[in-house]
Amino acid sequence: MDYQKILEQLASGELDHYEVEPKDAFAFQAALRSFGKRQNITGKALRGGKIVYRQSTTEL
Repeated sequence: MDYQKILEQLASGELDHYEVEPKDAFAFQAALRSFGKRQNITGKALRGGKIVYRQSTTEL
């Protein structure tokens, strides 16, 4: 899986969201930690262990 490409698409707004299954969570987190624009992406845990990542929205 090309997590770098997915992260780029999330940060740019090309992807609305991306769901990560529990079995892939550690690999995705490792890619996210090394991603230069990680502050632009937030994740929300769901029941069952899935995590949904979206582009961050800053509200003032």
